[in-house]
Amino acid sequence: MSTAIAIVGAGPRGVGILERISASAPELFGDALDVHLVDPYPAGAGRIWRDAQSPLLAMNSMTADVTMYTDDSVVCDGPIIPGPSFWEWAQELSEADLADWPPELAAELRAVTASTFPSRRLQSRYLAAVLRAVVADLPDNVRVHVHAARATGLTERAGRQVLAVEGEPALTVDAVVLASGHLDATPTPDEQALLDAATARGLRYLPPEQTTDSDLSVVEPGETVIARGLGLAFVDLMVLLFEGRGGRFEEGPGGLSYVPSGREPRLVAGSPRGAPYHSKTHYQLRAGRPPVPRFLTPAVVDALPRPLELRRDLWPLMAKEIAFGWYHELFLGHPELVALPWTEFEPRYAALDWDSPEMTELLASAVPDPIDRIDFAALDRPFDGLAAGSLEELQPLVRARIAEDLRQHTDERHTPHLGAFTAMLAVYGEITRVQGAGLLSAASRARDVPWWQSFFNSVASGPPGFRVRQLLALSEAGFVQFLGPGMWVDLDDDGFRAGSTTLAGAPPVRSTILVDARLPDPSVERTADPLLAGLRATGEVSEEVLRDASGAVLRHTGLVRVRPADGALIDAAGHAHERRFAVGPHTTVKVAGAFTRPGMNAQSLRYNDAVARAVLLSLPGARSAAA
Repeated sequence: MSTAIAIVGAGPRGVGILERISASAPELFGDALDVHLVDPYPAGAGRIWRDAQSPLLAMNSMTADVTMYTDDSVVCDGPIIPGPSFWEWAQELSEADLADWPPELAAELRAVTASTFPSRRLQSRYLAAVLRAVVADLPDNVRVHVHAARATGLTERAGRQVLAVEGEPALTVDAVVLASGHLDATPTPDEQALLDAATARGLRYLPPEQTTDSDLSVVEPGETVIARGLGLAFVDLMVLLFEGRGGRFEEGPGGLSYVPSGREPRLVAGSPRGAPYHSKTHYQLRAGRPPVPRFLTPAVVDALPRPLELRRDLWPLMAKEIAFGWYHELFLGHPELVALPWTEFEPRYAALDWDSPEMTELLASAVPDPIDRIDFAALDRPFDGLAAGSLEELQPLVRARIAEDLRQHTDERHTPHLGAFTAMLAVYGEITRVQGAGLLSAASRARDVPWWQSFFNSVASGPPGFRVRQLLALSEAGFVQFLGPGMWVDLDDDGFRAGSTTLAGAPPVRSTILVDARLPDPSVERTADPLLAGLRATGEVSEEVLRDASGAVLRHTGLVRVRPADGALIDAAGHAHERRFAVGPHTTVKVAGAFTRPGMNAQSLRYNDAVARAVLLSLPGARSAAA
């Protein structure tokens, strides 16, 4: 029998691991090697990026900002093997290549530019092309087998891993990588209680799930729908319920307007923050990539006394790092907007503590216009301070703030937003390392890390600007209304009621349907994945539980425990399994995205490399990495 690896999940994470296995195999493994990709969804694209979804759904990244390949910026142990970014791939395609494409996809490809936010179906084509290229470039000793089926169980026999595959013979392999991406979960106790209460009253409640897989036929035309959540799942919900039902947007002298089909509902939406995610930026850096990390470096963090508290010990460094990216772009990209040259400002900035009176004074004197100074409070809670006596009175106030935020993310006068975003990615990578290394106190992980993740998602993971324009058009037309910060929901015998602290004293919104517009929280305990559920039942996988010094439980994170360096699965006894690995958002190593921007020394590519090399070194007959 040849040596074999199984990768469960053949979307971009799984393909990224395969590419790194291929890159390092010549160095680390010389015998015959079979790699099995197991996924019921199309290999390359996987579930999220599959072709079989609405053509209206778009990516949240521009074509020039998507790659699956390492480049000279990536610092990793494996070899750098460049490949085309999405934009480079799109430019290389000829009319002959498009001959058998669906006409609408071919037309989209022809019209795509470096700054286009392409459809997810077009991204599916890029990811499939990446997989084909990786397979074509495999070393002679490596073969790939694709299984369009679901992995349902994992056991061990005589030191080898036995992977049960639905409708196929089991695969006996030497190492397994779980790369399934976001995993479905059954409702939480609170969600189940709400579902039971709603069902008993004849109401409709849609718990958190992938919006693209939701049955939205239960939403009736013309009815009021309460939507809880304003992130990317909400954007998908908006697309499917309006354009997806035949409505359309028209550009006119007054801007964008919505033309209804007559089949749409009315959405009343909110969340604790109350604001939609910030728009993606629609410009490039003028000053080039800022030299980050500069302040939040491993050496600086490792020298701090333990245990660390994120808000107390790290946030001043995090904020200074993110702001450094902002001001690097402002001073070097827009020198006409500042009162000092960068060569004078930068050393003074570097010497001061974040949020100190001296720092505040420096920024006020060097950056005359307050709009050019980074404002973390406004970025985190853009709607705070709003108040209105009625839902109708609140809407123009909300739209004004959304419109101004959109303007800043599309007007090249405000490219410092992109400088801050670039620095934020570096900060995210370091905080991931800090968490994995166990440097944060359990209390800080329970309290501060969820805040940081929410803040990062809001600032860095928002929709394209054209989606924000559509949201504003729908709001102007009265089809979407915002509740503002501090949303609350309850129900009585007549239906759901919703309001917010922003609308104190206003009558609640009433509806017979509530949609939780977000992904399910990760949960080992409540996972709908049979493989993971089976491993949990036998104690071969464990969920991260945060406890204080006395042992009291602070929080169940729901995340699969893995060894930070290489993703090795950790069992209930705390032991790492040397031939079982897991990567993705359901694990304790939170990597930002399965693909990345070129030239960013991306954490996702570095981690893929580390995991792939660990998998190869776990195999019988592997060569030493030091040989």
